Amino acid sequence: MNLRDLQYLIALAETRHFGKAAERCYVSQPTLSGQLKKLEEDLGVVLFERTNRSVEITPIGEAITAHARLIQEQTDVIRQLAQAYQDPLAGPLRLGAIPTLSPYLMPLILRPLAETFPQMRLILSEEMTDVLLQRLHHHEIDAALLATETTDADLASLPLYDEPFWLAHPRQHALSDKRQIEQRDLDQADLLLLSEGHCLADQAMQLCHRDRRPQQGELADLRAASLETLIQLVAAGFGCTLVPALAVRPPWSNDANIVLRPLTLADAGRRVALVYRQSFPRIEALKALAQVITRQLPDSVTPYKQ
Repeated sequence: MNLRDLQYLIALAETRHFGKAAERCYVSQPTLSGQLKKLEEDLGVVLFERTNRSVEITPIGEAITAHARLIQEQTDVIRQLAQAYQDPLAGPLRLGAIPTLSPYLMPLILRPLAETFPQMRLILSEEMTDVLLQRLHHHEIDAALLATETTDADLASLPLYDEPFWLAHPRQHALSDKRQIEQRDLDQADLLLLSEGHCLADQAMQLCHRDRRPQQGELADLRAASLETLIQLVAAGFGCTLVPALAVRPPWSNDANIVLRPLTLADAGRRVALVYRQSFPRIEALKALAQVITRQLPDSVTPYKQ
């Protein structure tokens, strides 16, 4: 058993496909299949159940793969420690971000990050919260920008800033005559929500005291996959929605058909944090990234203070 065998094991466990696993590892399919067969013979257990149609990992295969991931991470740690001895901020940093944050924060920080830490190479991916947490556990990313708290003992976080929500509604709307939006206004609002899996949708429902989505009517059929789509629906007169402060920007914020209202209600916002594994060795790189983020924040959000 060697490190390459463990790489093959992890790849097949994640892809459930010999061809895709071989492609990921840059080897031929017979090479990968043969090495995994030898690994099973060496260990005396069956790691995968193979049929003509599918590849499924066995329970013992799952357990061994979990340890293989830890070994892989510690191997990366050795390489990174050697690299960090020369420059703790050098090398790639694999960062995930949620879709309601990435399009608005990344343009603010990418150039300043490159100018301040040119030796750091940011590798960005955009996924919903549950997917990012899963990728963190699988060591596929190093850290994630999230807007929800995590209680996972294997994870830690660097709080970055608090971001208030704004209410966006059509100009011709029942709320137009309101000088200030109150809680009861939100509770009764025709609220447009993102599709399931977006933490912003859950936060909007919680703020508006709703325990479930609309089950019938026009709003029940309007579930957007992006915040930009929700904003266009508001402009078309279909309802109102909550918008994080960083997303309040031209050109849509200048749309004559949309009214933007700040919310002064308790808990009308979210805390954004940089979440990472406790075992991740390059904490200085994460602190450097957090430093750049907080320096580039606009006045519409509040940097977190310890």
